[in-house]
Amino acid sequence: MKRTVSLVRSSAGELTRVSTIAAAGMLVAVGVVLSFTKIVLSPVLEISFDFLPLAAGGMLYGPVVSGIMGVVGDVLGYLVRPNGPFFPGFTLNALVSGSLYGFFLYRRPVTLGRVIAVSAVLTLIVNLGLNPLWLSMMYGKAFVVLLTGRLLKNAVMFPINTALLMTVLKFVERFRLRRQAEA
Repeated sequence: MKRTVSLVRSSAGELTRVSTIAAAGMLVAVGVVLSFTKIVLSPVLEISFDFLPLAAGGMLYGPVVSGIMGVVGDVLGYLVRPNGPFFPGFTLNALVSGSLYGFFLYRRPVTLGRVIAVSAVLTLIVNLGLNPLWLSMMYGKAFVVLLTGRLLKNAVMFPINTALLMTVLKFVERFRLRRQAEA
């Protein structure tokens, strides 16, 4: 519990640095742009890269900053390119996702086990829990029906997203370590 409180305090302290706010803003912008570039494989299967800047923000700045990044990115993405009605549940998903990336990755080395763990937790909580719940509430369809369609998609996308996440986070980690060595 002490580690969690310390992590949240440290991440909140990052908000006092102008460089953090500027970099987080750039990562949000990249995430919004990446939300437009999706590879559609089928009606239920698409590859999207918009989670990568959020994960990088979680690794660099912690759960508070990356949670805020998720909320800002979700709202900006909707304002720039609305796709259906605005629903605050999806903004909550972005907050939860950003915070989870921060809790798992902030001030810790990037390891395959840690990346698999954060991917698994996000898949279970957000992709298979909250997303079908919000869609069920919005469209009046049965939760179980929506969940069934997402199970296959997430089973296919889990290794792809994990590999992408590992690659990007290792790159960001090398860049961060190089900058720390120069300072």
